[in-house]
Amino acid sequence: MKNQRGSGAVQIMWVGVVMVAAFTLAGCTRHHEPVAFTTPYQAVLLTNGSAYYGKLEGYGTPRPVLTEVYYIVTQNNPETKQTSNVLVKRGKELHEPDRMYLNPNQILFVEPVGEKSKVAQLIAQAH
Repeated sequence: MKNQRGSGAVQIMWVGVVMVAAFTLAGCTRHHEPVAFTTPYQAVLLTNGSAYYGKLEGYGTPRPVLTEVYYIVTQNNPETKQTSNVLVKRGKELHEPDRMYLNPNQILFVEPVGEKSKVAQLIAQAH
């Protein structure tokens, strides 16, 4: 009898632990707080390998948005056979986008763009 009562108490305890964990996780997924960045621009790498640079808002929430979006294009000079990387601002495409609404599940990582970095210098020149 004692073994049956003891195992019942253990089962009830485990059910309680599971319920507390479930409520805790549910609370964590409902209250998303955006990450605050200390640099004006961020580098965002997506799971498809695309990298974008811009001002990221709402990272850590279900609806992150990237504004002032730039990306790098590699160009080949057919005469010299040299390649160069050029920073391009989004918005000149046919649909003239002014922002990107990102799927948070597709963001692989986010890094700050250093204020003295080459990317930050090129963005400053583009303004």
